[in-house]
Amino acid sequence: MNQTCAVILAAGEGKRMKARGSKVLCQVLFQPMIRWVCGNCAGADIGETCVVVGKDAQDVCRQLPPETATAVQEQRLGTGHAVRSAEAFLQKNREKDVLILLGDAPFLFSDVIRRAYDFHKAGDNAMTVVSAVVEDPTGYGRIIRDGAGVCAIVEDRDADDAQKAVREINSGACWYKASALLEALEALTPANAQGEYYLTDTLGILRDRGYRVDAFDAGDPRVVLGANSRRDLAALNAIAREMVFDRLYEEGVDIPVTDGVIIGPQVRVGAGTQILPGTILKGETVIGGDCVIGPGSVLEDARVGNGCVVRNTYITRSVLEDDVQIGPFSQVRPDCRICRGVRIGDFVEVKNSTIGEDTHAAHLTYIGDTDCGARVNFGCGVAVANYNGKQKFRSTIGDDCFIGCNTNLVSPVKIGNGAYTAAGSTVTVDVPEDAVCIARSREVIKEGLALRYRKVKK
Repeated sequence: MNQTCAVILAAGEGKRMKARGSKVLCQVLFQPMIRWVCGNCAGADIGETCVVVGKDAQDVCRQLPPETATAVQEQRLGTGHAVRSAEAFLQKNREKDVLILLGDAPFLFSDVIRRAYDFHKAGDNAMTVVSAVVEDPTGYGRIIRDGAGVCAIVEDRDADDAQKAVREINSGACWYKASALLEALEALTPANAQGEYYLTDTLGILRDRGYRVDAFDAGDPRVVLGANSRRDLAALNAIAREMVFDRLYEEGVDIPVTDGVIIGPQVRVGAGTQILPGTILKGETVIGGDCVIGPGSVLEDARVGNGCVVRNTYITRSVLEDDVQIGPFSQVRPDCRICRGVRIGDFVEVKNSTIGEDTHAAHLTYIGDTDCGARVNFGCGVAVANYNGKQKFRSTIGDDCFIGCNTNLVSPVKIGNGAYTAAGSTVTVDVPEDAVCIARSREVIKEGLALRYRKVKK
């Protein structure tokens, strides 16, 4: 595939989607459609890629792999005009084969790209249309074949009854010899009522010049699917969701009820893990085997070891080692490492911290910017006060410590190994190993004072 390149058309606006930016930024399973398409190219080992964007399309460019070239379509004058906008890229790669793709068609997968390319090369085609046979071809361009390959792509509105009966349709993706494509683009004219340059017209130009044109049936109707409305986008999400489920079922993941479960395409889950309703897994999340995730958990770019239980918990860009239990109603914010055997209960928040092995924080605790050792016990209501309004500071807690209920650790402080803090203490100094810190005022009891208060109240 080193003699290949690709041009992805991504200059379309999101007007019909009621989107503020480009249509290709609308998401399927939390990932912009343009990233699906770029990922499919990368998976097929396509060489250089150029994405055709509209004016002021920095938002699209931010979603592209760093090595991706771009070309700007100053005016939206059809698909042929969009490809013309990448002429400099095509000239540089004129001795290669070029794949033209639509930036809002996420399901033309790498294996289809490769098989279509093999077909293209075997037939020595100047142009190979990627097609699919569908149950209802209404609204799509029909592939019209003859003995020499494909003789036309007829749009639905222009088709006669015989042509309308054809169920093989154009996906919008094509392989070309780049030199032949450049030749056809030079001859392309806006010979239609819209005054636009249609890429499909290159088929007739190439045929008239003696080039061979054919179509490759992908054998998968999903390759033609794109999104022109929010309803279309919802349909793409539903299809992608089921595709992910099918993969995970094959890999031994248990999803007994799929209600509210949404799992991104890059997520990896180990065999024996159970995903419960209302769970959302996003980004590059990786989960080990024999875990229970959910109900109601959200994990984004998280790494979870084997044998973990995560219930009703948010975890973002953090690591849980093996045999961690967390939740319900807890949050692990970015840049945390929760070590083996840790138990975190309800209403606990951890941020930018390391929690050592077999440490317990059962409930109502905030641990921020903290390096915590092993076998520590956090009582109810503990808070690490890590921010003074201007700066954030870090605290250290040693192994085998006991942090009493309602303790406030005012960072930066260091609690030595085996040290205790008494319930209700506000700790502002370092505590030596095996010491007990009592930082509260002595109790004062006023006999009968409550009775006098009640009499005054009456």
